[in-house]
Amino acid sequence: MPSNPPQNPPVPKRQPSPHDGQGAVVVERETLQTKPPRMYQVVMLNDDYTPMEFVVMVLQEFFKRDLETATQIMLKIHHDGRGVCGVYSKDVAATKVELVLAAARRGGHPLQCIMEAA
Repeated sequence: MPSNPPQNPPVPKRQPSPHDGQGAVVVERETLQTKPPRMYQVVMLNDDYTPMEFVVMVLQEFFKRDLETATQIMLKIHHDGRGVCGVYSKDVAATKVELVLAAARRGGHPLQCIMEAA
């Protein structure tokens, strides 16, 4: 008995897929312009009770100011009623404000510190 070679089943004709490049639309990529984050300044407010030495210590500890710069900022706070301690991104500024307020509370001082848009 002659053996017939196995035949492959007929392959159905493939319909063009939308992903075959047939009728494809080319979309140009837009270049996104990212903006730098908005900056905030940390401001200390003057009061009649917080010792000047404490303000200088806070400026040195939390804002990494040297003694001379910290003293100058403290004097500006004392004479003008407020002074900018530094300019940071929103999260960093909020953290620094909380650190200063917590240190003031621990020390029993009414020192106030706020953040404002720069």
